[in-house]
Amino acid sequence: MANERAKPTRGSSRPAAGRRTADNKGPAKKSNRHNNSPKVSPPTSGTNGKVVPPLPKPIPKTKLSEAELEQFKNLLLERRREIAGDVDSMANEALGKNRSTAAGDLSMMPIHMADIGTDNYEQEFTISLMESERETLKEIDAALLRIKNGTYGICEATHKPILKRRLRVKPWARFCLKHRLAEEQAKRR
Repeated sequence: MANERAKPTRGSSRPAAGRRTADNKGPAKKSNRHNNSPKVSPPTSGTNGKVVPPLPKPIPKTKLSEAELEQFKNLLLERRREIAGDVDSMANEALGKNRSTAAGDLSMMPIHMADIGTDNYEQEFTISLMESERETLKEIDAALLRIKNGTYGICEATHKPILKRRLRVKPWARFCLKHRLAEEQAKRR
């Protein structure tokens, strides 16, 4: 059966692959005229053949003292309690009530369309504030984790210390002021 595949069929002008022909005295070859560029494989690492980016440099350890770290930890925890309380009160006040129940009006009289629009605007505004506050809570939790890991107060981009003045104002800061300003300038361009 394998020999039948290698034999040319009747009326075929092409010899079977691997057989010698009268003109070239060697095995029949496929033409490569459409692809003359050399094949270059991408740099790979691992067994899957996937390109693996280089590992980022580890963030160096903080140079803040234990007392300073404890001070920033207390500041972060205090700010976290404030924000969590604010989010809870915003959710209870704005999302649980509408204008008629807030005013004590229990009748089912229709309210003006403008009042309904105002209620909807206030509700959407409150939801966006809550989302912003929740993002800040996530940043605070990440800062507390950096304190635990010993990398608090180090810029994640430049690996240089963040100024203590900046940390006192925004204790969950991840980047130094110089890097943040460069980022903002790049966005403007």
